[in-house]
Amino acid sequence: MRLPMPPPRRPASTDYFPPRARRANQVASISLIALIALCVAWELWLAPLRPGGSWLVLKAAPLLAPLFGILHGRRYTHQWGSLLIQIYLLEGLVRATSDSGAMQQLAIAETLLALVFFVATVSYARLTAPSRLKARATAAD
Repeated sequence: MRLPMPPPRRPASTDYFPPRARRANQVASISLIALIALCVAWELWLAPLRPGGSWLVLKAAPLLAPLFGILHGRRYTHQWGSLLIQIYLLEGLVRATSDSGAMQQLAIAETLLALVFFVATVSYARLTAPSRLKARATAAD
């Protein structure tokens, strides 16, 4: 007895999505990579808490979790990534208002990158909602 084949899956590529969604995915990818680089550089070389770097560099590790899914345009990763990034947004705001000098400038940069990532992920999640894609496909027919 033969088992039925599962239906073909939609490709994970973002080519399936409208141009605005692809642009949001690109912005989210770039801002996430830039935020990872900023967090590592900040705590190792630019303005570490202790000379020579600190263990606070590990704060970049959670940002690696959504990286693969964001780069591949997975909607679910964009959804939970928008929740994760709020921790970095909060840290940037706190350090921007409490620190001074180079640390304050880096905190402002972290805040801006986190905000850009948040807006891009929420936009991508909204633009790729199944109801919107279905409406778009119906309108094209």
